[in-house]
Amino acid sequence: MSTIHPPGPTEVESTNSSALWRLAGFAAVVIVLAAVFHGLDVLIVVAAIVAMVMLHEFGHFVAAKLSGMKVTEYFFGFGPRLWSVRRGETEYGVKAIPAGGYVKVVGMTMLEEVDPADEARSYRQATFPRRLAVAVAGSTMHFVIAFGLLWGMVAFTGLPTAVTPSEVTGLITFVNHANPARAGGVKVGDVLDAVDGHHYKSLAKFVTFIQHSSGTELSLVVRRDGRLVTLHVRPIDGRKADVRGPSGKLTPEKKGKKPVGVIGVRLGGQVLVTAPPLAALGRAGTQLGREFVWTAEGIGQVFSLHGLRAFAHDVVTANNHSGSGGKGGHASGSGGQGEILSLPGAVEIAVQALQVNVASLLAILVAINIFVGLVNLFPMLPLDGGHVVIAIYERVRSRRGRPYHADVNKLMPIAYAFLAFILLVGLGALYVNILQPPHLPGG
Repeated sequence: MSTIHPPGPTEVESTNSSALWRLAGFAAVVIVLAAVFHGLDVLIVVAAIVAMVMLHEFGHFVAAKLSGMKVTEYFFGFGPRLWSVRRGETEYGVKAIPAGGYVKVVGMTMLEEVDPADEARSYRQATFPRRLAVAVAGSTMHFVIAFGLLWGMVAFTGLPTAVTPSEVTGLITFVNHANPARAGGVKVGDVLDAVDGHHYKSLAKFVTFIQHSSGTELSLVVRRDGRLVTLHVRPIDGRKADVRGPSGKLTPEKKGKKPVGVIGVRLGGQVLVTAPPLAALGRAGTQLGREFVWTAEGIGQVFSLHGLRAFAHDVVTANNHSGSGGKGGHASGSGGQGEILSLPGAVEIAVQALQVNVASLLAILVAINIFVGLVNLFPMLPLDGGHVVIAIYERVRSRRGRPYHADVNKLMPIAYAFLAFILLVGLGALYVNILQPPHLPGG
């Protein structure tokens, strides 16, 4: 008769080590394939979103640990375990289905069976302030991430800031001609004030005057550092001034049958503005407040009756426009009207932003974090906001030291209906994004 012995600590560590090496090998293969098939941008964005998800769960994890609750699991993914390691009473690891992450705190509801020895350390037996802290910790982490990203933008990459339409935001490089504006002394940041003594309230008339002056020296007055500076520029014929496009192809700056004067400047739009790291803290906080307002307004628009009707119309008619390039999407947090995006749609927008510059990617990630943080506080299970409402309700109903525990069973039909609604919206957004891939504004 043989005896079966459970694996010892050395055998468990060996198994975990092997699983970890397999995971590392798989990750290395994914990175190599992404590089070969020019998908590193997608990989970077996906990695950023995974980090956001796990930081959300880390917020719950830290709050629960500090509150004395028992945390048994902290995992990325769901389903079968691919790799895990136990440290103390908590198991950390990776599971096979990469559809998010989770932290398991014992006794989140009265429906869960808890070992009597752990009951005192369960979520449901914790004080109201501690339960509230754990419930809001995930969204709080998203807001902290958003602030950190904004600070990084202001301090290092630059925060996209709108400028007056008449401000010079760039100088065009012509392949076969010197840039007239650069030759005349024009600098980025100059604001056009007058040309040959003419002050135009309309920028279009200002530009038209230059276009009609090909080959003629002009007196250009610009505002620079609070003072007026007079410069002399000679517009060249834009039909003969070639620029190199994104694909490397040379194309004329302007087309037409008659000469079109150009001086080689880009006007208006946005510029990247930086500040010293310490000053960036205040600016990041101010911008975070603006992003909160914009995102809240966007959520209100897209989930209003009018917004949902418009979304339903988009889903129904998506196939009618799939061959014409679609209407494109809009990144939230930009002050414009919002649009419901699927996760692949959000990844596509973020990839496009990364291809512009790092600052654009960070701006999209800020918007995503604030959106997720706010939506997650919606007072409905299984969102964190549902746990917040239950904690508040139980606190109000508790009397004279006798804690009241809500019957979560009564809420389950509503929770299932809410989940069905979210699933329906998500599938609709995915359908629209497949037929009409979203694009950055102006992209």
